[in-house]
Amino acid sequence: MSWIYLIIAGFGEIFGVMGITKVNQKKSVFSFTWLIGGFLFSFLFLTLAMENLPMGTAYAIWTGIGTAGSAIAGMIFYGESTDWRRILFIGMIIAAAVGLKLIT
Repeated sequence: MSWIYLIIAGFGEIFGVMGITKVNQKKSVFSFTWLIGGFLFSFLFLTLAMENLPMGTAYAIWTGIGTAGSAIAGMIFYGESTDWRRILFIGMIIAAAVGLKLIT
């Protein structure tokens, strides 16, 4: 169950980062609610995941999901570059997260 919590926390991180973009685009109650809600949701589930997972592994996976997911969301929703090198390095982040799962 901890791994599921960790994945949910990673998605909360992605929504929090998307909230930062929303605040930068337009400062409104909705955008600030999105930002704060995403990060609170993320931290809540990260805390639950860390009850049974080692801190280093949980944090590395959480940041990996957040980093890769935010970059992918930027490509899909905000027209950021889809250069093959960028995608390659995002794939490497995902591969590292999978590797940590396999050895933990």
